[in-house]
Amino acid sequence: MKNSSTAKKQLTLSPKDIFITGYIFFAAFYLCVVLSLVDEGSSYVSMVFLLAVFLISRLTEGYFYGIAASVAGVFGVNYFFTFPYMQFNFSMPGYPLTFVTMLIVSVATSTITSQLKKSEQVKAEAEKEKMRGNLLRSVSHDIRTPLTAIIGSSETLLDNPDTEESKKRELIAGINSDASWLLRMVENLLSITRLESGGASLELRTEIIEEVVGAAVVKFRKWHQNSPLRVEGSNELLMADMDAVLIEQVLLNFLDNAARHSKGATDIELKVEKKGDMAVFSVCDNGCGISKQDMPYLFSGTRPGKADSDRSLGIGLSVCRTIIKAHGGRVFAGNRPEGGACFMFMLPLTEVEYE
Repeated sequence: MKNSSTAKKQLTLSPKDIFITGYIFFAAFYLCVVLSLVDEGSSYVSMVFLLAVFLISRLTEGYFYGIAASVAGVFGVNYFFTFPYMQFNFSMPGYPLTFVTMLIVSVATSTITSQLKKSEQVKAEAEKEKMRGNLLRSVSHDIRTPLTAIIGSSETLLDNPDTEESKKRELIAGINSDASWLLRMVENLLSITRLESGGASLELRTEIIEEVVGAAVVKFRKWHQNSPLRVEGSNELLMADMDAVLIEQVLLNFLDNAARHSKGATDIELKVEKKGDMAVFSVCDNGCGISKQDMPYLFSGTRPGKADSDRSLGIGLSVCRTIIKAHGGRVFAGNRPEGGACFMFMLPLTEVEYE
């Protein structure tokens, strides 16, 4: 059943692939026509059409388009570029073998490139499954601790209704904190699932970067009232096409990680600046920095051998990487020479003309 489905897929005609095939094939044809005006020979014709077949096989799905182009190329070369012109002639000495060889090489090229592309797709799917497995393992570790704390605190309140008011407030505050953390975890997972599955496209709008940063800062200060955050913006009005909700989430993840994991930090700085045609966002601290053990796994979602009780910063960073890549940007992380960690990402700027 699977093989039948695969074969059916290979034979399904796609308007996009038909356009690519026709465009490349006729481009090769007209290139040969132009070259024939300069060079009376025809040795280059077969090479041009072989290149066309290779490009068609590489840029289209399945075997059909490459093989069809190779067959059409064999007959096209014979009809248009082989004497006598504008008619088929396979009877001249050497030509039958030449064209059979070209057909074999063309079909082989089509088959090999299609198989390579299929192999790349399988590898990409394997990487995606590996990432999902890492996320699942990390989530199972990370959710267990706050849920256990919530259950324990609620049971204490239920079993001891006469608990002192100050103790009640402490337990309720703990429940609220753990529940908020779980909510952010769920939001992270929903975002990365939506983007990596391709089930939904980004809602890109031209946004004022300062406003998006300001919204993230307001939420962060609500969560971490005692964190020493400094914000440094650009002197210019910067705008970018983005999904504001997702970019705000990236900033919150960076800031939240700095507040939770930068042990000994007395300063957290959020900075936005313009570099060329890119907006650079950075969240830096003067804390303990990133350990050598964690560095290779920062954006993978989990680290092998990690303790269950240690809440992962990798889930958030994995989400950040996915979101920024979907926006056409780049994300970086490293330790500062003077101490502490720095997380950065870049987004393409949008130029807006004012009347």
